[in-house]
Amino acid sequence: MVMGGQNEQQSGIIFAVIAYILWGFLPLYWKLLNHIGAEEILANRVLWSLLFMLVLLFLSKKWSLFIKTIHGFAKNKKQLLALFIASILISINWFVYIWGVNTEQMVETSLGYYINPLVSVLLGVIFFKEKLSHAQIISFLLATIGVLIMTMSYGSFPWIAITLALTFGLYGMAKKLIKMDSAVGLALETMVMTPVAALYMWWFIGSENTLIAGGWGVSFLLIGAGAATAIPLLFFAKGAQRIPLSTLGFLQYIAPTIMLFLGIFVYHETFSKSDLLAFIFIWSALTIYSVSKSKIASNFEIKWRKEKSTHI
Repeated sequence: MVMGGQNEQQSGIIFAVIAYILWGFLPLYWKLLNHIGAEEILANRVLWSLLFMLVLLFLSKKWSLFIKTIHGFAKNKKQLLALFIASILISINWFVYIWGVNTEQMVETSLGYYINPLVSVLLGVIFFKEKLSHAQIISFLLATIGVLIMTMSYGSFPWIAITLALTFGLYGMAKKLIKMDSAVGLALETMVMTPVAALYMWWFIGSENTLIAGGWGVSFLLIGAGAATAIPLLFFAKGAQRIPLSTLGFLQYIAPTIMLFLGIFVYHETFSKSDLLAFIFIWSALTIYSVSKSKIASNFEIKWRKEKSTHI
């Protein structure tokens, strides 16, 4: 049993690491489409993600579950509202992310995903009245200092980073209200936004649609956006099911770190001493937060194991 549990956890770590590496290198994909507007890329991403997921649901024999979930919304209007909100939030997140990457602002884009965990905790305090530990309070203060340094360095508020962190944090909150299979959930989220995406492609850009007028190479990349979106999410879902949240918490910084290095060393974006100082504060905040979270998770797991052995 122990060996089986270890193998399960090892495979979970591998799945999660693959997901975060794919997310980290995903900007390379969007850079291939940087001559196309972010709104058109988003429309294609939504449309082809839905088609990819529908095929996947059919092949993985989850089609009946998909239909059953849709019928369930008739009885549960709160879940339907939560799904609608989640769809809007993830669409905004995708748009800002693509726009940030393709306008030479990958460093600030990576910052958004660094501070996302701290924003999620803050949202928990505001909306669910959760209490902060001393370590979390210190983390917030350090992260706030980091953001303020970056704001003063840029001469403007880092709205890309904050928008990404907020939308993804709020998306996570909305997802907590939606109890469903991850693949079914992604299909439904993209389905909600597909009419808007299709209307945009047909009505607003029509014959100028890059999918039609851009040649086979560009069309292939736009269609491939569906798979590029869904595959990391599916790997992530498999990993999240098998490993503790504390482990997942440490691994999640792989993606923004890869993005940061791509921005600095591949695309030669500006990374000043002020930026370095800001990131040092934020990295320190994340280290304190992750260590404290890991200890809490470990203590909870030890307590749970003791209670389980007592009952046995």
